[in-house]
Amino acid sequence: MADTAIDHVSHSYDEANKAQKNVFDLESFVGDLNVEEDACSDDISLEGLQQELEECKDDDVVANILSKGVKLREYTKGVEDNLRQVELDSIQAEIGSISADIKVLQEKSMDMGLKLKNRKVAESKLAKFVEEIIVPPRMIDIIVDGEVNDEYLRTLEILSKKLTVVEVDPVIKNSKALKDVQPELEKLRQKAVSKVFDFIVQRLHALRKPKTNIQILQQSVLLKYKYVISFLKDHSKEVYNEVRTAYIDTMNKVLSAHFRAYIQALEKLQLDIATSSDLIGVEARSSGLFLRGREPLKNRSAVFALGDRIKILKEIDEPALIPHIAEASSIKYPYEVLFRSLHKLLMDTATSEYNFCDVFFGEESMFHEIFAGPFAVIDEHFNSILPNSYDAIGLMLMILIIHLHQLIMSRRRIPCMDSYLDKVNIALWPRFKMVFDMHLSSLRNANVKTLWEDDVHPHYVMRRYAEFTASLMHLNVEYGEGQLDLNLERLRMAIDDLLIKLAKTFAKSKSQTVFLINNYDMTISVLKEVGPEGGKILVHFEDLLKSNTALFVEELLAEHFSELIKFVKTRGSEDLSSNPDRPITVAEIQPLVKDFASRWKAAIELMHKDVITSFSNFLCGMEILRAALTQLLLYYTRLTDCIKRIVGGSALNKDLVSISSIMYEIRKISRTF
Repeated sequence: MADTAIDHVSHSYDEANKAQKNVFDLESFVGDLNVEEDACSDDISLEGLQQELEECKDDDVVANILSKGVKLREYTKGVEDNLRQVELDSIQAEIGSISADIKVLQEKSMDMGLKLKNRKVAESKLAKFVEEIIVPPRMIDIIVDGEVNDEYLRTLEILSKKLTVVEVDPVIKNSKALKDVQPELEKLRQKAVSKVFDFIVQRLHALRKPKTNIQILQQSVLLKYKYVISFLKDHSKEVYNEVRTAYIDTMNKVLSAHFRAYIQALEKLQLDIATSSDLIGVEARSSGLFLRGREPLKNRSAVFALGDRIKILKEIDEPALIPHIAEASSIKYPYEVLFRSLHKLLMDTATSEYNFCDVFFGEESMFHEIFAGPFAVIDEHFNSILPNSYDAIGLMLMILIIHLHQLIMSRRRIPCMDSYLDKVNIALWPRFKMVFDMHLSSLRNANVKTLWEDDVHPHYVMRRYAEFTASLMHLNVEYGEGQLDLNLERLRMAIDDLLIKLAKTFAKSKSQTVFLINNYDMTISVLKEVGPEGGKILVHFEDLLKSNTALFVEELLAEHFSELIKFVKTRGSEDLSSNPDRPITVAEIQPLVKDFASRWKAAIELMHKDVITSFSNFLCGMEILRAALTQLLLYYTRLTDCIKRIVGGSALNKDLVSISSIMYEIRKISRTF
């Protein structure tokens, strides 16, 4: 239509141009006449005019001009104006027509574009439909005859998508084409399910072979084919459940056997530390400490002293023991070492299995079904060990090991061991409390007569108590169990009572005091060895040591300077003016002054020897001797002050020992330590 409009405009232009051309020809003719007229002024010639008129007589425009007698130039101008107007009118009309035609063409173009788009969408959907529903021969060959490898897994994934689409896509589900394809897809599904089931079962059987590294087989073999499990879960729930059950049964038996063998190997490495007779308050001659003659002395001391056993807490994340290597070296271990090793292996195995189940099966809950067997094996072992454990320090170490293992599993973000570790912890605390109470009862019910020894040095029961208390206090620093602190306070009260009873068995008061000082000093030293964790118990024994030291000093000085001390305490502090009827005289004091002057050095030497033989701790003894000499100096100073206040006291100056001389002796003795 646009082409027709353009042709019509062109035709109008041709007609107008033709008329204009005729006018131009006539103008040219008239112009020639004018020229000729000008020329005729000299030489007029009309030759040819008639012929030209004859030629134009048939032209309507020329004839009209000639008949009206219009001037040619005016007419020409009018023709040009008319021609221009006609041209403009024609152009405007045709442009409007062209615009309408273009709009029509645009609508047709949009319609054609939409149809083309719809065709492409339809073609794409049809292609997708064909692609999703068609079963290529290559797929059939791989699923039916191919080996289960990477290519098989990729093909299996394509098959899975086709099986899923025909189930969920309503277009495909209702299509006639599906009736032809669906039987073939079902056959392929059944074949794929059967094939991958056999493949996985064979790999599971490999887990049962002796000396198989389960974790390597899981990581390097099974995880490569984890899509097989997803396929079975999506397209054959029954077969998936069979595989799941087979895996659970396999791993349950394999791991149960593994832990049973490991426990049996560990039991050969166990070092027995304590029996039911190894208690703080039990007489040494009747306890298991001396009955187990073949056990080294250093192991017997571990009943009450922590010693190097605390190292196990620093080695908490070390690899588990390898039993045959330890057995070859003939090394025996306290049970807490075996306990840590067993639970380290359990944690690592559980972590690996938990992660594998999550990745391979997508089911973390499978872990508890798999580990029901291994947990039962360990429970059986633990339930046979725990009732026969009388090692309180070992039990506390196991409590701390479980606490640290809980922290490790928390850092790993593996929750599968939470309930098991809580159960073990709950079992350990009552057993520890029972053994602790046995120690407490042994002190409360101790037979003083059988325990007493005619020796003022630290008693073995007190040493046991000190080491036992220091060990538990040291272990409780990190754990912070308040109940344990209360139990230790009960134990402290019991040992206080027993120690006083043992001290009273000595005939001499001084021996009783020396016995108490030696035991208190030893206890303080042991408590300080473990650090500043002594707390209230340490302060308690320091106070007892201080008060008994003061008592001993008085008893020691009373042995050598009883009259002097008696005078100073009774008469030396009197105000002379307050008792005029009984004044202090030179005669009353002179014997005391002469007696002191005659034997004070010898008395100090005797006190020195007495202290050395009485106290186990040399430094403690020297501190006590220095305290005694200082107190003696104070008494003697008070005596000299009294002499200065009595009438005629200056007469005794010749017999007085100078304070500087006494100070010199004190310093001389002090330099020996």
